[in-house]
Amino acid sequence: MHKFLFKHIDNSGLIVFRMVFGLLCFLEAVGAIFTGWIRRTLIEPEFTFSFIGFEWLQPLPGDWMYAYYAVMGIFGLFIMLGYKYRLSVLMFAVMWTGTYLMQKSSYNNHYYLLMLLSFLMVFFPANRYASIDVKLNPALKSNSMPSWCKWFFVLQLFILYTYASAAKFYPDWLDGSVMKILMRSKADFYVVGDLLQQKTVHYILAYGGILFDGLIIPLLLIKRTRKYAFFASIFFHLFNSFIFHIGIFPYMSLAFSLFFFEPKTIKNIFLKRKDYYDADEVIIPKYNTVLIALFSIYFIIQIALPLRHHFFKGDVLWTEEGHRLSWRMMLRAKSGRTFYKVVNANTNAPIPIKLNDYLTKKQQRGAQTKPDIIWQFAQHLKKDFATKGIPIKVYVNSYVRVNGHSSKQLIDPKVDIANVEWQHFKHNDWLLLHE
Repeated sequence: MHKFLFKHIDNSGLIVFRMVFGLLCFLEAVGAIFTGWIRRTLIEPEFTFSFIGFEWLQPLPGDWMYAYYAVMGIFGLFIMLGYKYRLSVLMFAVMWTGTYLMQKSSYNNHYYLLMLLSFLMVFFPANRYASIDVKLNPALKSNSMPSWCKWFFVLQLFILYTYASAAKFYPDWLDGSVMKILMRSKADFYVVGDLLQQKTVHYILAYGGILFDGLIIPLLLIKRTRKYAFFASIFFHLFNSFIFHIGIFPYMSLAFSLFFFEPKTIKNIFLKRKDYYDADEVIIPKYNTVLIALFSIYFIIQIALPLRHHFFKGDVLWTEEGHRLSWRMMLRAKSGRTFYKVVNANTNAPIPIKLNDYLTKKQQRGAQTKPDIIWQFAQHLKKDFATKGIPIKVYVNSYVRVNGHSSKQLIDPKVDIANVEWQHFKHNDWLLLHE
């Protein structure tokens, strides 16, 4: 095990990945500024729906979130250039995690992946070549890295794609109905819009997604199938980028291919002046036992988190308990109508409210169908009226449909959800279950 993990190999793939990773971090930050994402998601809302437990984490006042993202973009450039590398990637990781935890209206599994990668990159020797750090301190220069650097990425991707594939094995995905709903909004796409409405295409996309997610990592690891898997990966990720507009993730996924091709190939394409490392050398650091223990704990958590929904009552597609941090990507379409009844706790007199007075249109979509956001909005209403000296109760009448099926009641309308605790480790009983 030690020989496998600590054998040194050429580091060309990691060096090039650092450059691409830093560039994509920069583009993600700058893109959020110029596409209006920051304005819609972090500036216009009166408050944001943070991850439960992080309600104190709210956007900076005024337009300061633009500056926040500009600084993140600068750190992205520093990562790309390898300048103050570990500090730069750590600062980006902390700042990105802050924005990830402070809002869920634009929740995306890809944001979660970027958070993980940002922290992990702190521990990788990705600045040992073609970096400003090496220019300033030539002693840092190295043409090799321990083998675990490569296999860490491979295992992380294997977990991600395997869970993404396994999650698709349910009736609404297998009969093409989910893909039909997802493609319905793409009908006006130039050239391909009509094609995407065909049932045959829905089946191809549905089963193609299962096969791609389930097989791409093994096929990239096998030399005979690597080239074909890479071409399939290019098509798959560019298709997703064009159809679903999911930011930098497709391009970062393609960049991961750097760890599957031979380092010599990567060197010859991208780093022609670099010396190729081919010494058969095993360097076991003093902290090897600690390193293996930390990696083991990390991967146990990564394997366990996507399984936790099995320990909650009900279907995760309905309850969403255990849905986040689980690589359950674009699996269902949810819609519904939710009505909030606010009552004065002292007099039982109803207090009329308008969602428009509290939430943006984007936030209202989550407040209609997502149980955790519905509960959080009730808590916000409670705090808001408490500042006016009015104790309240909040009752919710919510009818939701999943994947176009008939509407069903999501929340027990008899429960005052403003005055119940959120259960992190068991089912919230006010969330109704259906056969």
